[in-house]
Amino acid sequence: MTTDIEIARAAALLPIAEIAARAGLPDDAILPYGRHVAKVSLDYLTGLSDRPDGRLILVTAINPTPPGEGKTTTTVGLGDALNRIGRRAIIALREPSLGPVFGVKGGATGGGRAQAAPMEAINLHFTGDFHAITSAHNLLAALLDNHIYWGNALDIDPRGIVWRRVLDVNDRALRKVVVGLGEDANGAPRETGFDITVASEVMAVLCLATDLADLEARLARIVVARRRDGSPVTARDLEADGAMAVLLRDAIQPNLVQSLEGTPVLMHGGPFANIAHGCNSVIATRAALKLADFTVTEAGFGADLGAEKFCDIASRAGGFAPDAAVIVATLRALKYQGGAAAAEVSRPDAASLANGLASLGRHIENIRKFGVTPVVGINFFNGDTESELQTVIDYCRSAHGVEAVVCRHWGEGGAGAEALARAVAAICDAAPERSTFRPLYDLDQPLADKITAVATGIYRAAGISLTPRAKRDLARFEAAGWGGLPVCIAKTPYSFSADPTLLGAPTGHTLPVREVRLSAGAGFVVAICGDVMTMPGLPRKPAAANIRLDAEGRIDGLF
Repeated sequence: MTTDIEIARAAALLPIAEIAARAGLPDDAILPYGRHVAKVSLDYLTGLSDRPDGRLILVTAINPTPPGEGKTTTTVGLGDALNRIGRRAIIALREPSLGPVFGVKGGATGGGRAQAAPMEAINLHFTGDFHAITSAHNLLAALLDNHIYWGNALDIDPRGIVWRRVLDVNDRALRKVVVGLGEDANGAPRETGFDITVASEVMAVLCLATDLADLEARLARIVVARRRDGSPVTARDLEADGAMAVLLRDAIQPNLVQSLEGTPVLMHGGPFANIAHGCNSVIATRAALKLADFTVTEAGFGADLGAEKFCDIASRAGGFAPDAAVIVATLRALKYQGGAAAAEVSRPDAASLANGLASLGRHIENIRKFGVTPVVGINFFNGDTESELQTVIDYCRSAHGVEAVVCRHWGEGGAGAEALARAVAAICDAAPERSTFRPLYDLDQPLADKITAVATGIYRAAGISLTPRAKRDLARFEAAGWGGLPVCIAKTPYSFSADPTLLGAPTGHTLPVREVRLSAGAGFVVAICGDVMTMPGLPRKPAAANIRLDAEGRIDGLF
């Protein structure tokens, strides 16, 4: 079988200026990074504010499984297909993190004939956005420790420091570290740790900011520590916000690339939906809505994580809402959710498929809770049987009254997703008023009640359990005036529960909240549940072991 990278290399990419023209961007609105990548000028995008918005299609999925679902592949295929049927579309994607690229998941540009390109550049250093975020985050950490070293005029309590450092690599050895060892000139020893860059609050700030002024204001509000009297210490108190904004000045501008079929792709930002809000930038989504009739975007992991956060966090920050949603599913993943072993999911298995449909049904119900109409995109794999595909189609129609469409975009490109494109266009055409969208909870509810609303309404938990520390911190956040923020649940993506082994559609479980973290700059409170880690580790056989340069100096092994 031809690999993704071989397909990407065989494609004849268009000059980036031509892709810009397809998006309605003039030459002076783009800043080229070589022949096939560009930044889009923030000044130009600001001038689009008076244009009406196009329609927004949110692509999400069932809970991820080892067999894979193909959410990004479907997003790209749908964007290509909408253009094929005469609906002018732009795709808005997240940027890949180096952690998964060299870990187990691989890249994040789609697959087969439904890819964003140039694949190698996007999956590696790209335009340096993640490096800028890493630098800005760690600059703040350095300024914090430097302030304490030079006398601690802010009276920071070393035990109240909450700002860790970040690195865009999966490195479990850095989860807990001690800094300041050695001579006094190195500072005072204290325990801290590293998160992966995509989990950084700076990443969330960049993704949720609406312009440069908002970016700097959000950076200034980041809380890094407490004083001995319990009051918060912010990046503004450390006079760090200006320098951080300088490092992010270019990174805040969206990146323009293309699909293999020449559809414009705005690719910008990339937080993980299991430990952050998991959506691409507000700026890129807003730009696409102004430039196209249809914007196709995605949210990370399953709909219980990424789609919920898109609706409760990103939509509130960006002032937009999805007009329709695509829930990506595969026969293989449904069988896995229904109890089949990963090695057996390619075989016909009516019993496991029937059991796994409950998981899909849960996601359909959840999307409807936001007032959004879903359609199911069944991502076709070689070996799928017509009878099992029809089982899924019949289930969606009879049990939930929604359409399920078989999609063959991996092998056929946009032509293989035209039925899906017509389905989402029909949903939008039938609902011109866009008045049904609603977030899951009200912002004036107590923070614990918001966490409970997600746990009971989306995960179908019986309730939540809070550690004494989490209860204390939630009360402190509310007393300090942060009670009106939305909540961002950090938990395993593999289950509706906090237990990654509890597959299917469990009910009655308890969501264990072990820790809460304030992201005042991003504008949400993170509830860390179960054993989820904010610095992932590498698998026994990392993808990095297969990545190398071939005899011609080309990159091999990316997928």
